[in-house]
Amino acid sequence: MVAARDLPRFTPQEYLVWEEQQPERYEYFDGEVYAMTGRTLPHADIALNIATAIKQHLTGSCKVRNSDAKVAISEAGPFTYPDISVSCDDRDRVAKQYIQFPCLIMEVLSPSTEAYDRGAKFRLYRNLESLQEYGLVSSELKSVEIFRRNAAGVWEFMAYGEGETFTLTSIGLTLSVDVFYEDVVLETLNAE
Repeated sequence: MVAARDLPRFTPQEYLVWEEQQPERYEYFDGEVYAMTGRTLPHADIALNIATAIKQHLTGSCKVRNSDAKVAISEAGPFTYPDISVSCDDRDRVAKQYIQFPCLIMEVLSPSTEAYDRGAKFRLYRNLESLQEYGLVSSELKSVEIFRRNAAGVWEFMAYGEGETFTLTSIGLTLSVDVFYEDVVLETLNAE
């Protein structure tokens, strides 16, 4: 994410109108807009594998959206673009500009955004009462981390590696970590 320079501060409504006219996507935080940076091919491949696995499981019951779908933490923002969002809420099924009630959000980590995805972005997402799980998927090694809200509202952490199976309880899907990495050449291999 890169801060957009030389732009005025926007109200949430001004941002929504302005962004529709832009060729790039921008996240919105407290009046400021931030350009979404380019992704690597492994990042895109992993995100597609995640969306495909979830979509095949949920066909007809919930909406699975990719990184082109905006999530609103509230109607006044912030507004973010997670790699994958899943909502089973009818209000999001008919939404036009953004969704507000995801039960699952997945982010594919890249070196430039990992700290943000783990920290500030997760803090924002925890404000979504509908959110039951937040997943972080590495683009450098076969690793999936799941944060799950328990019945007491406390976030629990589980980590999984290559060959291990895990369950996304928010959508009732059990699968192997390896499904997310099918036909993916990991970024660390590209650098060698």
